[in-house]
Amino acid sequence: MEDVYARRQSHDLGSRLYRALKPPDPFIRNPNEPLHFPLGRWNLYVGGGGSQPEGYINIDLFALPGVTVAADAEHLPFGSGMFQCIECDAVLEHVRHPDQVMQELSRVLAPGGYLHLVTPFCHPFHQYPKDYRRFTLDGLKQLAGGELEVVAEGWRTGPTATLLVFVSEYVKLWLPWRPWRILAHEILGWLLFPFRYLDLLFFRSNRVGIMGNHCYIWLRKR
Repeated sequence: MEDVYARRQSHDLGSRLYRALKPPDPFIRNPNEPLHFPLGRWNLYVGGGGSQPEGYINIDLFALPGVTVAADAEHLPFGSGMFQCIECDAVLEHVRHPDQVMQELSRVLAPGGYLHLVTPFCHPFHQYPKDYRRFTLDGLKQLAGGELEVVAEGWRTGPTATLLVFVSEYVKLWLPWRPWRILAHEILGWLLFPFRYLDLLFFRSNRVGIMGNHCYIWLRKR
């Protein structure tokens, strides 16, 4: 992971060329997803290595660029009820015990505070550093328990994103050498990304969750 983030920020010719040729994302975010609830004096961003989210204490498993505190989310080094808003974006699939992580997030969340969870459903295997599971909206609600109430839920990225990501990964499975896989990723990314806008239609359908890519849920502590 350190190599990935270093390449994103490096100024050497190879890294700059990589960033210049990098295709657009194969997904478009659901415009109806609430992205922000009120921030407080203290707010927590879980798993934000490589970024610097403004207004948040940024915690990750490793001391990556932008990380404020390096710690395991199963044992958060903070006092109870400390944070008004918590972001946990694409993290729960990488932890060994999501129930324990949810207990910790609920513990450090202040009464009346908000917790934003985003997790993959139909998405290829990816190790950061491990990849253990996938979630549905019902699965996220089950994790929430009784102390947290749902205030918003839905799909961040839709079925078209799922299809485009899997097509790209499938093609790369046939290629034995990494340079070939990188080239295939770049070419397919540029060729396929216009189709991502089809998800704007799927976001209006109640069938989007059949093969949605990432789902989200906003929770409020009672």
